[in-house]
Amino acid sequence: MTVALVTGASGQDGRILVRRLCDAGVEVHGTFSEPAGNLPEVDGLAVAHTVDLCRPGVGELVTRLAPDLVVNLAAISSVFRSWHQPLATATTNGFAVAEILAALADLREAGRAPRFLQASSAEIFGNPTISPQTEETPLRPVSPYGAAKAYAHQLTAVYRGAGLWASTAILYNHESPERPDTFVTRKITKAVARISLGLQETLELGGLDTRRDWGWAPDYVDAMVRILDQETPRDFVVATGEDHSIEDFVRVAFEHVEIADWRDRIRLSSDFVRPTDPTRSVGDATLARTLLGWTPTVSFEELVHRMVDNDVALEGLAVREG
Repeated sequence: MTVALVTGASGQDGRILVRRLCDAGVEVHGTFSEPAGNLPEVDGLAVAHTVDLCRPGVGELVTRLAPDLVVNLAAISSVFRSWHQPLATATTNGFAVAEILAALADLREAGRAPRFLQASSAEIFGNPTISPQTEETPLRPVSPYGAAKAYAHQLTAVYRGAGLWASTAILYNHESPERPDTFVTRKITKAVARISLGLQETLELGGLDTRRDWGWAPDYVDAMVRILDQETPRDFVVATGEDHSIEDFVRVAFEHVEIADWRDRIRLSSDFVRPTDPTRSVGDATLARTLLGWTPTVSFEELVHRMVDNDVALEGLAVREG
């Protein structure tokens, strides 16, 4: 049986990937920052390992498990938080990857053939001069998060050059109802749901102009699985090729619950503005489409609608139970 280790198994992508691998008959081990019993959606599926990636230890876990596949999803995933915790971000998003890769290289030297997939990020490109971005776009991160991800991205290429099967998925923004409400997309859909139910009056944001390439998270996890099946390791941009503003996201969400005067519901606050932030981010996934046969299946509008519907159902249930 194939053995896989998924770091960050409690996150949006981790939960989706754990279910996907288990359905395929893979023995899945997952690292969690808290006991997996607190996460019923993965409890009983993955063998749980509580690991603090801010400290050494994940390499020892890799050595002990000797997995066939390692997918590194663990990260301090908030760009905003990375400005307040740059050291923890560098350690979790960067140095822990070095520890994993070194352990996998030792397994390879011992005669094993492990495969490694690093969840990279469009944030490695920062404010690019080329749009849309491809696998060849120069790295120009503009945040501690992006810098740590860029280090891990380049280190993966270093170990690939030394003979390890090591690929990266350069993931653009991808969302689903499994996003926590610390992310702006889920913050928007949750607030829109509550406003539609009369539970709150306004939605507070840092701005409306930033543009992102938003996709459906299960589609992006599907791309990761396809990458792992490739004979030759390499980097792949995973993106829809379309960008939309935060204002677009807000408008589509409010229109879905038939609120026309949505602009009157928005409050802008400097508390949510990052020190620096790419103004426009959009990816060219031609390589993924060509070599992986991958294509997005959910449109931007449908993505927003699904998230709003989920939050309307959740908030409505909370009202009824309360």
